[in-house]
Order: sequence, then C-alpha cells, then structure tokens
Amino acid sequence: MGFAALIVTIVSFIICAVSAPVLIPALKRLKFGQSIRETGPESHQKKDGTPTMGGAMIIAGLLITALIVLPIFVGYTTEIWLLLLVTVGFGILGFLDDFIKIVMKRNLGLTSIQKLIGQIVIAFIFFIVLYNGTFDTSVAVPGTEWSLEFGWAYFFLIIVMLVGASNAVNLTDGLDGLLAGTGTMAFAAYALVAFSLGYMDVGLFAFAVVGSLLGFLIFNKYPAKIFMGDTGSLALGGAIAAVAILTKTELTLIVIGLVFVLETLSVIIQVISYKLRGKKVFKMSPVHHHFELSGWSEWQVVTAFWVVGAAAGLSGVALEVFL
Repeated sequence: MGFAALIVTIVSFIICAVSAPVLIPALKRLKFGQSIRETGPESHQKKDGTPTMGGAMIIAGLLITALIVLPIFVGYTTEIWLLLLVTVGFGILGFLDDFIKIVMKRNLGLTSIQKLIGQIVIAFIFFIVLYNGTFDTSVAVPGTEWSLEFGWAYFFLIIVMLVGASNAVNLTDGLDGLLAGTGTMAFAAYALVAFSLGYMDVGLFAFAVVGSLLGFLIFNKYPAKIFMGDTGSLALGGAIAAVAILTKTELTLIVIGLVFVLETLSVIIQVISYKLRGKKVFKMSPVHHHFELSGWSEWQVVTAFWVVGAAAGLSGVALEVFL
C-alpha cells in the first residue's frame, strides 16, 4: 500500500496545484476577495481582497483522486462514499457561506441554524448507512481495554464530532498556511493510523487529502495568494471527524487534532471569562492571534503551531499503533 499511498498523494497534489493558476485569476476577476475584519490584527488589513474559496481547489484534487485513482487500489467502497458525502457536503455548506458573505455582502453568511441543519442532515445520512450495516457503535478508550456501547445514541456522537470538528478547524484557519500545514500533519497521522488498523481505503483517502493540502499550501503559505475560506475549512473538519469515526478512533481525534482543540478552547475560555469577569484571558482569540499581538511574526506563529501539530500527530499514531 506504500506505492498506492504515494500515487494517490502525488495525483491529488498535482490536480490541486495546477488548478491554482486558473482559479486565482478567475476569483480576482469575479472580485471574490476576503474581507478582513477591522477588529482583527492591524497587520492583516493588507490581506483585504485576497481571493478566497480556495477550498474548491482542495476538494477538486481530493474528489477527482477519490473517484478515479482510489478505486484502482481498493475499489468503490462504502467508506469512500461516506467520506466524500461528508467532505463534499460540508464543502458545499462552506461554499454557500462564503458566497453569501462575498457576493451577497452579508457578513455573517449562513446563519448558525442554517449551517447546523445542513450538518445534521449530512450526519443523519452518514449514520443511517453505518447503522444499517455491521458498524461497531462502541467507543474505545485508546491504550486501554475499556469501551462504551452507544447503540442508536451513536448518532448524537456523530453530530457532535462532525459539527465540533468542522467548527474547530474553521477557527484555526486564520493565518497564512496555518490550517493547510496543521491539516496536512493531522491527515498524514490519520492515514498511518488507518493503515495500521487495516482501513486501507480510509488511509488512502487521508493521503489524498494530504496531497491536496500540500498542493494548496504552495499558494497559501505566507504571503498567501489565496485563502481556503469556509469552503475548505468546513470540508476538512468534517472529513477528519469522518475518518476518526470510520477507523473507530473517535477519542484519538482529540490528540491528533490537538491544535484545533486548543484553538476552540481559547475561544470558549475568552467568552466565558469576559462574560463572568469582564476581563479577557487572551489579547485576542483564537489563540494564534494572541501570539501575533504579543509580538510574534505571522510566520513564527504558524511555524510553532506546525511543530505542535506534528507532535500531536505523532502522539496519536503512537497511541493507536504501539499501545
């Protein structure tokens, strides 16, 4: 499967990378540029107008690879279709959100309720396909013999994981190359976990995501020529949660996705502290902005988070493979 993983990664990388010279100028002509909040770090104002919706590049590379290349090695499996359902479904929600913000000039995009309803519908279809099969609805504690059987209540866990992961990943997408880099490491770690546990189709899918993210990173690294927008971040969040569910490593997602967890916690802590104490814990949340306002350069923050993401990914692999 090493050869298959290499081919899948290279193909998705090439598809994503070669789409950029076409997509970026097109987005500029259509004036699909990111609007930077005035409340954000002052250094970000120069990014105003940078093309967004670049997540379409990531999804295109992944989708074409999954439909054409993956079947050569593993066929068209139910797991691949489910992963595409979540990834493309959440990507469409993100696209609608981006489209409404940019084209229709509604700063908030889709309402929280609209987005949640869409996510629940996708989660319901995902669950129905799993529950009607032979899928194990228990959740194991990594490194132990403990597990908890959820039965039909596993549906609610799926909702929490898909919605929670997509929002957490979305919060992380705030600096040039931050999500593309940490996402690459998280999916690479999950690809190795999937292979070690015998989920070859899921592992190859994860490598396809890695290839697309690396292709996107060429144009998203500092200074970014394009942003992925909610189109990419929601799709990636849903995808990594789906990978965790299908490989039965639900709790390991907390370890491998540590950067996403910390970003989310920083926002929660900030909101609770301000409401209860009238004081902020961080200079700005999510926490990557706190480091920026503390004097770190954008590249220093991104590099530090990449290191944390790599360490978290390796820890997750060790937890599943060696314990």
